[in-house]
Amino acid sequence: MKKLFLILLFSICSVSVASEFFGQKTQHWNAPDFTFHTGESFKELKIGYTTLGNPTNPAILILHGTAGSGERMLDKDFGGELFGPGQALDATKFFIILPDSIGAGKSSKPSDNLRAKFPKYNYDDMVLAQYRLVTEGLKISHLRMVLGNSMGGMHTWLWGIQHPGFMDILVPMASLPIEMSGRNWIMRRFFIDSIKNDPEWMEGNYTKQPSSFHFAYTYYSIATNGGTQAIQKQTPTSEIANQYIKNRMSAPFDADANDYLYQFESSSDYNPTGQLDKIKARLLVINSADDERNPTELNAITPVLNKIAYSRLFLIPASDQTSGHGTTYKAKWWKDQVQEIINSAPILTNTSNLR
Repeated sequence: MKKLFLILLFSICSVSVASEFFGQKTQHWNAPDFTFHTGESFKELKIGYTTLGNPTNPAILILHGTAGSGERMLDKDFGGELFGPGQALDATKFFIILPDSIGAGKSSKPSDNLRAKFPKYNYDDMVLAQYRLVTEGLKISHLRMVLGNSMGGMHTWLWGIQHPGFMDILVPMASLPIEMSGRNWIMRRFFIDSIKNDPEWMEGNYTKQPSSFHFAYTYYSIATNGGTQAIQKQTPTSEIANQYIKNRMSAPFDADANDYLYQFESSSDYNPTGQLDKIKARLLVINSADDERNPTELNAITPVLNKIAYSRLFLIPASDQTSGHGTTYKAKWWKDQVQEIINSAPILTNTSNLR
């Protein structure tokens, strides 16, 4: 009986782990003759991606954050709130495209073999890779929506500028359409410099992950994520806060320093300012009031909305239930807003998805 119970338990766990969304596929496409903004090129740039649903349905592109991956957007807090039957982005009704950015996931990245000799890519290169995957790899000629979170939110702003008319709806989240600057860039520099000033980094040719890497990333994440009220609630005393840090530092951390450095540095020349009037799509900006990296007091969104027709901001109020910059990763806060705009926004072109 004990053996039978263990077999049944293993079967249940296996089914739970293996559960997928409708039509889910994870694969990669090699972009031929890819040229970076630096002039460097790859004969083939590998682009990992996951798709859900039927490619004949309206296509939706979803873009992940720094050092994330397309597959990570499938977890219960994000994909679990969006892609199931009857949900806002039901995979039986839409063709969902979740690419891995250059330098992350299953896409080409420094840790593959080149290390610090990998081309210095930026956000324009990332968007170009996404565009080529969509148009050349998947043969999609029009997107119903581009939605991105954090770094993916900044990519979404660039999509609207660089490919106006290609999508009906833009949903940039946890991001601002201003030059990378202020505390956002300073904290990124803190992370970058912490690693590069570590003797163990060895100009990217380290034999083991630099000790500063995990330390810097843990403290960077706490300082720029989590929400002030939520963290205060979780760590009401210095003793509890010490244990909180200890737990974070002892958590598994399987990552590569060069990959993360490239991801952080790629944001340095992000600056959509002055080009936002090119946006033609319906625009739904989703931010959170307690976002540490994109503070509302900068008032960066209102001037943009005044210039773009059919645009609005959905600002998630701060509370001890929200998590600062991480708030928008939980789709429960905004899925109804996406449901409303996808039901109401007109199609900008009559082109079919398939060329």
